[in-house]
This record gives sequence, structure tokens and C-alpha cells, in this order.
Amino acid sequence: MTTQNKKFKEEFIKRLVKFSLQVLNFCEDLKNKKVFWSIIDQLIRSATSVGANIVEAKSSSSKRDYIHYFEIALKSANETKYWLILVIESKPEFKENAELLLKEITEISNIIASGIITMKGKNKI
Repeated sequence: MTTQNKKFKEEFIKRLVKFSLQVLNFCEDLKNKKVFWSIIDQLIRSATSVGANIVEAKSSSSKRDYIHYFEIALKSANETKYWLILVIESKPEFKENAELLLKEITEISNIIASGIITMKGKNKI
């Protein structure tokens, strides 16, 4: 692994942690609206799952297993987008913050998807 790749991975993990913390803070604001309670639970689970699965990939037992963790992270990122869209469409007072989070998770999911494509191309899976 090159120094550049190592640095990118470290920065990406920091970005995932930052995103998870931003979602937790956002959900703190949402908690006062009872209608959002189940969405908050799902949003926290899916958003934090992205980073958790990327970190978990480090301890995978094979390349196939490593890629599988990235695929799970991508699915969680897509689920996170759905919950954020529900918030955006339902409550204007949360729209701006939800859109910022949606932009970030879209960028994160694009990075993960690109990584999966690259890894599958290299490994012929």
C-alpha cells in the first residue's frame, strides 16, 4: 500500500466518523418531534453502519469478505439517503441540515461504490 493510499484511507475513516457524529447531532434536534422517533432510530443505525463496516473490513479473512463489508456499507449509505429524504420532504425546518447530510452521504457512497468496482475489477469477483 502506498503512502498516498494509506493517507486516503485514514482521512476517509475520519470523514465517516465525522459524518456519524453529524447525524447523531442532527437526530438530537429531531427527537422533539414524535413523528420522527422511528426514523431517528433507523437513521442512526444506517448512518453509523457505514463507517462501522468500512472499519470492520480491515479484519476480514479474505478479499471477497473485504469487498462484502464495503457492499454492506454501500447498502447502509443508500438506506441513510432514504431516511434523510423523508425528513427533507416532511419538515421544512430540518430541510437545510438534512440536505447537507444527504450531500455528504452521497459523496461517501460514490467513493465506496468506486472502491467496490475497482476491487472487483482487480479480483475478478
